[in-house]
Amino acid sequence: MQPKISSLADRPEMRERVVGMADSYAEFTTQDLVGAAHFPRIAAELPEYVLFAEDEQGEVVANGFSVPFALNAGGRGRLPGNGWDTVLVWAFSDLRRGVSPDTVSAISISVTPHAQGRGLSALMLSAMRDNARARGFREVVAPVRPNAKHLEPHTPIEEYAHRVRPDGLPQDPWLRVHARAGATIDSVAPASMTVAASLADWRRWTGLPFDTRGDIEVPGALVPVRCEPERGYAVYVEPNVWMRHPL
Repeated sequence: MQPKISSLADRPEMRERVVGMADSYAEFTTQDLVGAAHFPRIAAELPEYVLFAEDEQGEVVANGFSVPFALNAGGRGRLPGNGWDTVLVWAFSDLRRGVSPDTVSAISISVTPHAQGRGLSALMLSAMRDNARARGFREVVAPVRPNAKHLEPHTPIEEYAHRVRPDGLPQDPWLRVHARAGATIDSVAPASMTVAASLADWRRWTGLPFDTRGDIEVPGALVPVRCEPERGYAVYVEPNVWMRHPL
């Protein structure tokens, strides 16, 4: 049975269940300060851009968050190198100042762990595209987090992003879902999100000692985390891949 897809604007009573849906993100990936400040605002201030899927029992099994923003406003025009962070800032700055948006950016698509492997991520991406089209937009962009990159943390993101299979589709599974939906790679966002924290925090999040200076491989991280024990902190700068979906 096909999951039922709705928006929070149409069903505001579902907000707590949608926002509180279990996901499989590593804890450190939720500690980006820009994201922590702005992501919760999407459900509150832009509920028409929050979609969710329910299974036949009425359980929320997937959600998708996006934001409208003015890509072609003065001083912009290009997708930013600080990807995810910058597009969140732009979106809420535009909303506050009453700037008319011209583009929708995907922010996240999540599937609850027990429902993964059923094609729900592709379904939610399609629904996000349809939602943007229905609202009069002609393009969706996405700062994509390649979901197998963590297996190759030392591979440069530019090399990884453009790696293709014999059929011409991206080797990375999540990039491939976007490509199958009609998207093409625009550019790499080398500093899409940043998590800078004390060594104590990193130890708590990962269970690793974080006592050696240099690059530390962390499960789930797309690139190594830079550890500076003599200064008491470690920094993770995550790259994403900008993909553009014409509608």
